[in-house]
Amino acid sequence: MSSIHRLCRFEQLEDPGSRGFSVELEGDTQEILVVRKGERVYGYLNRCPHTGINLEWQPDQFLDLSQSYIQCVTHGALFRVEDGLCLRGPCAGDALSPIQVELRDGEIVAILDTLSGA
Repeated sequence: MSSIHRLCRFEQLEDPGSRGFSVELEGDTQEILVVRKGERVYGYLNRCPHTGINLEWQPDQFLDLSQSYIQCVTHGALFRVEDGLCLRGPCAGDALSPIQVELRDGEIVAILDTLSGA
């Protein structure tokens, strides 16, 4: 079973841009991030595969200075926006955990699987 969470309007996310969200799933809070690149959006758990900590250095600041990669503030690891693959850093070759995100009527929604549907 899946749970749908409205995050924000598509136009509220800069291009390129990123934003973090806290969503409730079965009594637990999940920290996720969304990145816009052109007309596409990508979603991931806000958790570094190396240490498990949140990635951002300030609220909603997930991208590097060039706005090309997701960056972990702790060790400077760089992740490809399109698939979350770590290209540089202590977790090179690992990847961020993807979250299914979609555009629905101009809104970005996250679709998270619940444990009862597993």
